[in-house]
Amino acid sequence: MDFKIAVLPGDGIGPEISAQGVAVMDAVCKKFGHKVDYKYAICGADAIDKVGDPFPEETFKTCMDSDAVLFSAVGDPKFDNNPTAKVRPEQGLLAMRKKLGLFANIRPVQTFDCLLHMSPLKENLVKGADFICIRELTGGMYFGEKHEGDDMAYDTNKYSRPEIERILKVAYQYAMQRRKHLTVVDKANVLASSRLWRKVAQEMAPKFPEVKTDYMYVDNASMRMITEPTFFDVMVTENTFGDILTDEGSCISGSMGLLPSASTGEHTPVFEPIHGSWPQAKGLNIANPLAQILSVAMLFEYFDKKEEGKMIRDAVDASLAANVRTPEIQVKDGAKYGTKEVGAWIVDWINKK
Repeated sequence: MDFKIAVLPGDGIGPEISAQGVAVMDAVCKKFGHKVDYKYAICGADAIDKVGDPFPEETFKTCMDSDAVLFSAVGDPKFDNNPTAKVRPEQGLLAMRKKLGLFANIRPVQTFDCLLHMSPLKENLVKGADFICIRELTGGMYFGEKHEGDDMAYDTNKYSRPEIERILKVAYQYAMQRRKHLTVVDKANVLASSRLWRKVAQEMAPKFPEVKTDYMYVDNASMRMITEPTFFDVMVTENTFGDILTDEGSCISGSMGLLPSASTGEHTPVFEPIHGSWPQAKGLNIANPLAQILSVAMLFEYFDKKEEGKMIRDAVDASLAANVRTPEIQVKDGAKYGTKEVGAWIVDWINKK
């Protein structure tokens, strides 16, 4: 297969982890006889500095002309610490999602047996946790009508039936491929938008009789993720709730640097780590590249290249088992490996297979 990949390294540690993702993709494509062509594009604070736009039209065109986007991270303290800034790096991320029609964010949450001790939760709670959070990505408060003044501000949490139906369809498709259990997360006891979510879900559930569908308020779901993460198989929810719950879920594994994600929808899919740009670590060669590398595995799997995806996952498992790890997950007195060294080890493992 020929791949046309748009690479958006972004800000902070983005370029460092992006390089490792590209190197792993190159190794797998060579192993399986695929051709890959990369086109790099700017976004985030880097793009603001260069052209004044966090998601320039040229970057959008590059994404649209590609089979997939390998994205890293955006964000910079000079914008975080300036509440009056009119243009922010994160606006580029929202623009990319909206313009590419990326309405479904898929975030797997999994644990690694050799890293159970790294989780802030007790090992007996997290062992075996393996679920997917599916977050609606282009609706709700993040995109609704807004007003911001000195004495009053509001964000409108608006959803339509078609928006809810299409994300629920994605969630049911994933549930059918997994353990056939779907949890719809809302706040239907308070919010009108959530009551529509629940109504639509209840109408759709009979169309998937093999799937056990249950409903959970978001506050209960946030507690259940911590006290009983193994309960979940597939979770689906709206944009704001999903943003919060997926970050909470990332803590279960012991490091945000371990978890990838995919955003899919109407146009080119985007594959990215769930963590941010971590600007404080920029250039220090300490950022964990595994989430970016596992995003490449998700990319291959999206195109039904399961063997390629499995090879990457096996390589990551092998690196963890061999204690080839960046500092935040390294065992006590373990050898020191940086971003580049972990990526190079995984590439070498793939090359030897």
